Amino acid sequence: MKIELRDPNVIMKLSRLGSFHQSKLSFLRSFLKEFKDWDYKRDLFNLNQSGFGEAVYSFKKENRVYSLVCFANEIKDEERSDRVIATKWDAAFTLHDGVPSKNDIQRLKNEVPKQEVGRLSFKELTLSRANKSIRVFNHVVENLSEGKQPDLDLLSKVGYLYRTTAVYGSGKFGLADRFRIKNRKEINGPFRLEMMLVYLVRQFTFDQVNHIAYYKNPKNAVKLDEKICKNLGIGNSTGLGMAPFIVNHPTLLNNWILSREIALKKIREIKNVKDTDYKLFIECIKRSITNITSWNSDSEYQKIKIKSLLSDVQKFLYYIENEFYSKTEYAFNKIYLWLEDQTCEECIEYIVSIMMEPYSTITDPLVRNMSSDEDKYFNIPTNRTVKELRTIIENKYPNILDINFEDKENYQNFWFISKNKEEPRMADRFKEHGSELEQPLAIARDIKKLYEKLLISKNSLSIAKFLFDNSELRHVVRRAFVVEKFPYSEIQDNTIGKKIVPIDMLRLKLSFFGALKFDPRSDKWLRICMFQGAPLPNELKNYDEQWVYKTNI
Repeated sequence: MKIELRDPNVIMKLSRLGSFHQSKLSFLRSFLKEFKDWDYKRDLFNLNQSGFGEAVYSFKKENRVYSLVCFANEIKDEERSDRVIATKWDAAFTLHDGVPSKNDIQRLKNEVPKQEVGRLSFKELTLSRANKSIRVFNHVVENLSEGKQPDLDLLSKVGYLYRTTAVYGSGKFGLADRFRIKNRKEINGPFRLEMMLVYLVRQFTFDQVNHIAYYKNPKNAVKLDEKICKNLGIGNSTGLGMAPFIVNHPTLLNNWILSREIALKKIREIKNVKDTDYKLFIECIKRSITNITSWNSDSEYQKIKIKSLLSDVQKFLYYIENEFYSKTEYAFNKIYLWLEDQTCEECIEYIVSIMMEPYSTITDPLVRNMSSDEDKYFNIPTNRTVKELRTIIENKYPNILDINFEDKENYQNFWFISKNKEEPRMADRFKEHGSELEQPLAIARDIKKLYEKLLISKNSLSIAKFLFDNSELRHVVRRAFVVEKFPYSEIQDNTIGKKIVPIDMLRLKLSFFGALKFDPRSDKWLRICMFQGAPLPNELKNYDEQWVYKTNI
């Protein structure tokens, strides 16, 4: 049986994209798989009794070494902020290409804690900073120093000791440009180096808390239990700065979504599902209930989504155990069709992710296709005609063409770049100044504008001649020709409308990172957890690939 890929006009709606979850295709999971055979080492740990100083961690294989350089800083409580306007953080990090010399560490000590204000070199690959979850961090230190393990209930509510507030790469602030390293096989997958940084930062947080507890009470202190460490991750606070990425990198977005859609298609096409594969799928569903029930949020919006997800997953398990015959042909296709008919978008995409768990043979080759050499696809074919372009838009953007942009609520918002931090922001066009500085992120509006111009142009007119008179539409003409070849490259929604929920854009990207437990703090920023349940560095050579469904906290 041949299954069609899912319709981009359905899948690329923000409500659906904002319901995606981590899977075997997620970058932190493919990072762990790629680096499991590398040698891990803590090369330097020069912290004072209060836990301030520097440390270096590394992964090495043959002649290649990647080193995380950490700087733990003393700051006042009132200086600690997750907002992008912050200038001081509890810790700052960079991933160094190779083994850092003493001179490198001294140079980095002067620059890395400054973050955006500092300047790095081509030897540095990524840059980040993080703040302690003070309540949890202090609680853990206090308990360990007294010879006992921390309260698991408190840890389960937060899930981490530190949260990062930004992870930078690809040439920012002097970091190495992508072209220097893009041909290295081990980092071919998207965001591999960023995932490495976050993973090693996680280990630093455990070492730091043990170190401080020991010096607080050398006679009685104990180390944080490894099982507890394993079930703690790294938090992250993410705001609107991440949202434009998926608009500005259409072919990359396509390759992420397409890989997921191909995986689903191939799984649905399996005629006879093996018992072992089916049992693993069901086991992961059941174990994942722990993740859902320990998913805490103060957001009413998110609480409703969690409640709906839990209800539908339990409904699905009842169906599986009481009404479904697992040896039926094309079992996963039957399951998928039932999900579409009986459950919410959140549950559909949640279980789609878990369907992949038994099928490394399907997902592993797809991981290698999730990067994109974007430049080669951005040339406009100027010899094509107006008629051809209009046909592309009619086929690829049917829902967008139905939007009435004369209606104020359909163009209420605009995107701009903040002056102080050069970060993307969104504002109400009718309440705030600055719309003349609007960024070209209103693709739906611009596609509609382009279409209306095409309607009054001659069918045979070349795109070259059309652009001669309509150069302001060049960016969206390019996108239309991109989406012709890359069906999942475009969000099929209005990114400036009154009803937009920007965190759907953030969550889409974070799901591909491998994030868990999305916790919106508004419709414009959220907190998440990464690597919760992941193997520790000393366990990487032989770990359970389904670790994400086996957290105990």
